[in-house]
Amino acid sequence: MLRRRLSRISLLLILALANALPAQTARRPLKLDDMLQFRNVSDPQISPDGQWVAYTVSSADTKTDKSTSHIWMVNIDGSNNRQITFSNESENSPRWSPDGTYLSFTSSRPGKTRGNQVWLMDRRGGEATQLTELKGRLQGHEWSPDSKRLALVMADPDPDADPTPSPQPGATPRVPKPIVIDRYRFKQDGQGYLLSGRHTYIYIFDIATKKLERLTKSKWDETSPSWSPDGTRIAFMSNHSDDPDRDPTAQVYVAEAKPGATEKQLTPEAVRAGRTRPEWSPDSKWIAFLEGEERKYGAYGMDRLALVPADGSGAPARLKAVEDLDRGVSLPRFSPDGKSIRFLVTDDRSVYPARVNVSGGAVERLLSPPIVISNWNFNGARAVAIAGGDAKPNEIHVLEGNSLRQLTHQNDALLAQLDLGVTEEVGFKSKDGTQVNGLLTYPVGYVKGTKAPLLLRIHGGPNAQDQHSFNLERHMFAAHGYAVLAVNYRGSSGRGQKFSRSIFADWGNYEVQDLLAGVDHVVKMGVADPDRLGVGGWSYGGILTDYLIATDNRFKAATSGAGTAFTVAFYGTDQYIIQYDHEIGPPWNPKAWETYVKISYPFLHADRIQTPTLFLGGERDFNVPIEGSKQMYQALRSLGIDTQLIIYPNENHGIQRPSYQRDRMERYLAWYEKYVKKMASPSTTSTAQ
Repeated sequence: MLRRRLSRISLLLILALANALPAQTARRPLKLDDMLQFRNVSDPQISPDGQWVAYTVSSADTKTDKSTSHIWMVNIDGSNNRQITFSNESENSPRWSPDGTYLSFTSSRPGKTRGNQVWLMDRRGGEATQLTELKGRLQGHEWSPDSKRLALVMADPDPDADPTPSPQPGATPRVPKPIVIDRYRFKQDGQGYLLSGRHTYIYIFDIATKKLERLTKSKWDETSPSWSPDGTRIAFMSNHSDDPDRDPTAQVYVAEAKPGATEKQLTPEAVRAGRTRPEWSPDSKWIAFLEGEERKYGAYGMDRLALVPADGSGAPARLKAVEDLDRGVSLPRFSPDGKSIRFLVTDDRSVYPARVNVSGGAVERLLSPPIVISNWNFNGARAVAIAGGDAKPNEIHVLEGNSLRQLTHQNDALLAQLDLGVTEEVGFKSKDGTQVNGLLTYPVGYVKGTKAPLLLRIHGGPNAQDQHSFNLERHMFAAHGYAVLAVNYRGSSGRGQKFSRSIFADWGNYEVQDLLAGVDHVVKMGVADPDRLGVGGWSYGGILTDYLIATDNRFKAATSGAGTAFTVAFYGTDQYIIQYDHEIGPPWNPKAWETYVKISYPFLHADRIQTPTLFLGGERDFNVPIEGSKQMYQALRSLGIDTQLIIYPNENHGIQRPSYQRDRMERYLAWYEKYVKKMASPSTTSTAQ
């Protein structure tokens, strides 16, 4: 009797658990409220003993309506993961002292001096203390190999800045001085107006004495300091031309690591190096750096790997095997023995690590696509990096042989609740037979054989790529029933020099052909409903949205963010004066004027547009000023096409305020819901350029 009763109880428990299990594991679609719950993991740094990784985690604070970042630390085996900074201000750029005594970081938290400063945490315990009291604008810091000094990158302070935190009660408001412009390139998004007499220099800061002195006496800007392994020299990037504004590339310089040193130029003017940090070989004899494109192709840059003797005894040379890849590379790092260099390769929707021997030989791929690696950091043979996936936000991983081991799990709890759309690779031929590739994300719960509303979402750049990394926008649309197509149109990175340069001075031509071919392909797959198509993008994605709706009327709705359509009107108003002058030419050149007219067809032929379009942008965008969205909005409003213009106050090119980010996505969804979700007339018409 007792045994029968126990059996009955056991059966009831099993049934109860079986009924409860689906409720515990059921996943739900992504919601708007989830947008601000994701955490951004970045900047992993391995401790000198190889046992710990410091990194930053940024997240949205809905109470203050801003994003903040803090320093975390985790053991290399994944244990003891914890937050170690907690101020109301952000902390960034964690860096270990080479002797392992300190962890430094930068922050504008309240202290002895206002502004961004270097702070120190003693690994033996205690609170963080402010190390520097800088009056300039700190942009970066690097430890010397002996842990006794820092190389600081610091910009001159604004002489007109108000030294007091806020006006005193009853005080007369300070009247701003006129802004005096006398530079060729005088605007930069996020920085504002670029004024003469403001420079960025490298300083040496002594930890014990807190003495701050300039590295050189040069009058030119200096960036990206890199200590030699023996601590005797500092390599850095600088441009010593008469007018650096007219050619933004840099050269590699080396100076003795002492105040007032005289720098030595290692690369000739013909070499067009970038601004990224030069890398020393372990024996301090060689420096690896990235070489860019000639000036007129600057918008389609594909960096190559080059080496130069650190003593200036020879000319720089590219590594042939890397050159033959015909792919852009980044973040070169020497192996501990100096015999090889590891680097990242941007290649057709992936970014993978690779290695090449300095003495020659083929490039060896260290991890196979599909994969996207970034922010890697080394300590001897041990390496960590940021990696994620189509349906997995970025986390820190340890590179172990030919595999990755996930180290952090900042987003796992949220991810476990979500049912995300499946993403797959697509490839197709464009109008002229060019192979074009992209990514297709299916709606959540998609049933094979059914047709879904399709959104063509276009990446910016154009020198960028849609890749195998977590894209919140695509997943948000998929959660609301849309298939989402991302196309790496001509002009994108990851497909070689010819593919990228093919749109040179011919904007809105091949890109439009490629994008429309992608839509046609997904329609032929039976996935996309041809009567329910939408399009949109930001920056160059917004520009291409304008081109598309002026070319083809199949799209039932569009969202164009931070775009332009009347190109000549932006000459001198944005930050791309070098590209205008050297890719197209100045407007007073008759041949250039023909090009400006040709590539301005969305505005000059706005009467072709029938697509209801939502225009958006940041009020203080110096990259693609809001005037572009204003012009297109006014054109469609004048033509009687349904349109709205959304301007985000005080925002630059990238919308940063969390509430504005949510607002933008909410408006996207409402606009597409209104015009795409409802069944439209089966007739579609196209308009030729």
